[in-house]
Amino acid sequence: MTTNVTCPSNAQALAWATKLLANLSDSPKLDAEVLLLHVLDRPRSYLFTWPEEVLSEQHYAKYKELLEKRCEGLPVAHLTGEREFWSLPFYVNNSTLIPRPDTETLVEQALALEIPNDAKVLDLGTGTGAIALSLASEMPKWQLWAVDYSDDAVLLAKKNQQRLDITNATILQSDWFTNVPKQRFDLIVSNPPYIEENDVHLSQGDVRFEPLSALVAPEQGYADIRHIAKNALDYLMIGGYIMVEHGYDQGVGVQEIFAQMGYGNILTIKDMAGCDRVTLAQKLQ
Repeated sequence: MTTNVTCPSNAQALAWATKLLANLSDSPKLDAEVLLLHVLDRPRSYLFTWPEEVLSEQHYAKYKELLEKRCEGLPVAHLTGEREFWSLPFYVNNSTLIPRPDTETLVEQALALEIPNDAKVLDLGTGTGAIALSLASEMPKWQLWAVDYSDDAVLLAKKNQQRLDITNATILQSDWFTNVPKQRFDLIVSNPPYIEENDVHLSQGDVRFEPLSALVAPEQGYADIRHIAKNALDYLMIGGYIMVEHGYDQGVGVQEIFAQMGYGNILTIKDMAGCDRVTLAQKLQ
């Protein structure tokens, strides 16, 4: 004997899911919408155009399954398998960091630099490829090199490159500069690990499900930034720029590292929340 399931409308499902996630997420309504759109395979406009459309039993069951996993803490991006960054769709998985809006600050600032139209740009620790592929999509005459220590991350970045049909980027495995071809770059960018090993935020939110190797660095979070700053001098052209993302309270510390290495024109830029997020500098000689 078959029992009919009473399924909610789109609007009812969203209201219920938003309430369910209210104490578990910083963005319960958005989470509810993204998961429902993933289940329905529809654009966001569908929810506003068809609020009274009733979910099928199959869609309702899948939606409840995803919400249950979200309630367990799994990131929305891992549940859907993708995340939008710089208005581009990126595949994501648990081998890399999930691209975040804060990192768009780095992309925006990189695009604002006065560097050649055919610039050579290196992205260290590319993860999903979000930074490099976003820059490549905006500047088709730039030549991008993107590297990551993780073979799984390299595979994911290449998958995103294929998805976005980016032809002006080369993605390869490298422990920072180890396998980078000997050449000079106009710009080197990175979103490296910069969180302290005992930071309480590591046990909260989405970062619980992301690789620690992409998050944590010794020396109060500065070790990888210092390594990048030192070695970048051998790969930058005179007048070339280095630009790194860092923690909200690390702007002064990163400026000091760049100054110690001999960089000039050092500047820290704030993100959309008004927090120090990106510091850039120039190789002057």
